[in-house]
Amino acid sequence: MLLHLVRHAHAVTEEEDATRPLSPRGHGEAARLAAFFTANGAFRPAQIWHSPLRRSRQTADELIGRLGLDVVLLETPGLLPEDDPLALAERLESHPRDGGDLALVGHEPHLGLLASLLVRGKPKEGFFVLGKAASLSLESVEATHKSNGFRRWKIRWLVGPELLPSIDEPAPL
Repeated sequence: MLLHLVRHAHAVTEEEDATRPLSPRGHGEAARLAAFFTANGAFRPAQIWHSPLRRSRQTADELIGRLGLDVVLLETPGLLPEDDPLALAERLESHPRDGGDLALVGHEPHLGLLASLLVRGKPKEGFFVLGKAASLSLESVEATHKSNGFRRWKIRWLVGPELLPSIDEPAPL
C-alpha cells in the first residue's frame, strides 16, 4: 500500500479572501503536479482524504479532475495544520492494507510531523517539510515501530514543486 502525502497548492492571502482558495499560481502548481503524475502513473489512490480547508479540497479536486481519477473523496478530521499527527496515524492503522493506495491532502506542519511519525516512530518537527504542491509517497512495510506499535512506512519518493515540469497556462477545470 502506498500513502501519498500532498501539501495543498499556493492559496491567496487571508486579506484577499478569508476562505483562502487556491490562487492562480496554486491552480498552476496543481496542474503541474497532475502533469507529473500523468507522465509516470505513480498516483492512483483509491481514496483521497482532504482537510476541511478550501485550498486542500481544491488541490484534491484539481488532481482528480486532471488525472481523471475515479476515487472516493473524503473530508477528513485530523488534517488541519495544528492537529496532532497521532490521531491520524491511529486512523491509518485501521485502514485496510488491501484497501488500495491512499492520498492525504493537507498542510504543514501536520504532514511533516505525520511523515516522521510513520517513518521514524515519533513526530519530529523539521524532519520532513513539504513545500506547497509537494508530494511524499510512503510504502507500508510488514514491520511495526517498537515505540508505538504502528505499522512502519518507508519513503518511496518525494517531489517538490521545483522539480515539476513547466506547462503552458493550465486550462481551468
